Amino acid sequence: MRRLWLGGAKAIVGAFNALTNGLTSSMPAAAGDRNVDMLIGGQAVIEGVMMRSLTGYSVAVRQPDGGVAIKQDKLVSITKKYPFLRFPVLRGSVVLIQSLILGMRALNYSATVSSANEEGEQEMSNWAIAGSMGLALLLGVGLFILAPLGLTNLIRHYLLPGMGNISYNAIDGVIRALFFFVYILSISYMDEIRRVFQYHGAEHKTVYTFEAHEELTVENARTKSTLHPRCGTSFLMFVMAISILVFSLVPSTMPFAVKFLARVVLIPLIAGLAYEVIRFSARHLNSAACRALIKPGLWLQRITTKEPDDKQLEIAIVALKTALTYDIVEPAQAAVA
Repeated sequence: MRRLWLGGAKAIVGAFNALTNGLTSSMPAAAGDRNVDMLIGGQAVIEGVMMRSLTGYSVAVRQPDGGVAIKQDKLVSITKKYPFLRFPVLRGSVVLIQSLILGMRALNYSATVSSANEEGEQEMSNWAIAGSMGLALLLGVGLFILAPLGLTNLIRHYLLPGMGNISYNAIDGVIRALFFFVYILSISYMDEIRRVFQYHGAEHKTVYTFEAHEELTVENARTKSTLHPRCGTSFLMFVMAISILVFSLVPSTMPFAVKFLARVVLIPLIAGLAYEVIRFSARHLNSAACRALIKPGLWLQRITTKEPDDKQLEIAIVALKTALTYDIVEPAQAAVA
């Protein structure tokens, strides 16, 4: 139960980085210089960090005895097998699903390693992982779609009976954003989640060090910011803004069940559109407009990232160095020790 509960909360928090993981493989640099130009994605897990390069990933987790456990493997993108899945908007949904699956597997591994000596737990089966993802999905749909929609209906019925379609969806969107903010703020006070947020900060600092073409050391990473423009936090902020526009396509006068089902069905479209926005903004950070777009995500990262200690930075660095072994063409050019 402990793992399922934490898995549900962490799956929502982990969605912050899911699209960041996808960006690493959707923006490949030329093979000759990808050591210094490729984008790296990651995700904080329980007592560790998962890092993803172009063709591989690594999960590094601090063991109860102080050691470091590592799980690594190659990545095979489904878009290589089915090129039509690379079409704009569609690719965002595909990347999100793949990244969430990888993120849940990384979370599962980290939970097993970090608690093995305490509870004798074993790694969950695929069915258990699917159950944890299902629980997270139900929690997300209930808390961030069903509840805001129900409250908006009550507001229209009792307080603002004459509101139009745009007003209805704007109020629905504001309530959804408030629910999301309160949820994230409340779980940030839990000890385990706070440590996850510290590892989130360690992940960002390590990625910044790599992007600066500096040697991956604790000393170099320590000086970097915990706020990163490509974090999945910005993605979810875009999701909330875009959802107001997309949901407005469904008349607010439709039956409640139709509006609810439409919101669930339209999630892949909204995710795909948000992916394209964050992908574009990541490529054009020199633009004032793009910097303005990512500002809300950076503000929210002040909650979802915390300053890590040196041991947490060590874990993030180990994860990145291991992931990079799948992509380094000329080790002398890579920003690793």
